Amino acid sequence: MPPPPKADKPDVGGPFLLSGPVARAEATRVPLRGDLAHIGLAGRYFVPHYAVPQPWYVGPSGAPLLAAPDENAETLHQFAAGDTFDVLEISGTWAWGCVSLEGPVGYVELDRLAKVAE
Repeated sequence: MPPPPKADKPDVGGPFLLSGPVARAEATRVPLRGDLAHIGLAGRYFVPHYAVPQPWYVGPSGAPLLAAPDENAETLHQFAAGDTFDVLEISGTWAWGCVSLEGPVGYVELDRLAKVAE
């Protein structure tokens, strides 16, 4: 019996093929970083960790959503008191997250948020 024919390319399949550069997502519109992404992006983007968003309320004085964890950074969105912010990560005095899966995405000072009761 002759050996099976050799394939030109292995059949690797799956959604994450190493087939070349991918367009970068806009950092302030898609909840995605090099190390972490919103769980809703699983299957579309590959990162080491996916996070389930945790809703937090914005406190009585409102809060700006900033492009960087710096109070002098560009304001991307202004939250009113009682709005919700989907937190994906807390680091020091800052929370990183999004308004929704479609954005905007940024940082809010943690002392301006209150965790939603479970």
